Amino acid sequence: MPRISYFYGIGIWMYWNEGRHSTPHFHAYYGEHEASLDMAGEILAGSLPARQLRLVRAWTRLHVDELNARWNLAASEKPLDPIPPLR
Repeated sequence: MPRISYFYGIGIWMYWNEGRHSTPHFHAYYGEHEASLDMAGEILAGSLPARQLRLVRAWTRLHVDELNARWNLAASEKPLDPIPPLR
């Protein structure tokens, strides 16, 4: 499961083995908090503190095309390049 971005203490990961059987999504980790989010930034499972969720959603809006491209690569079991962090 490669980490594809990291900003403000939030790690963004995309699992390799979920590409063929799940809706496109990624995982955000902040401390003990974890959430799975779709490519629109909506939480599918888990939770994040409100501030971190706003940051992840802002990052998602900026990089939705790159996230979808990484999902397609993951589904093909190809390496994932990093996505720039939120600044």
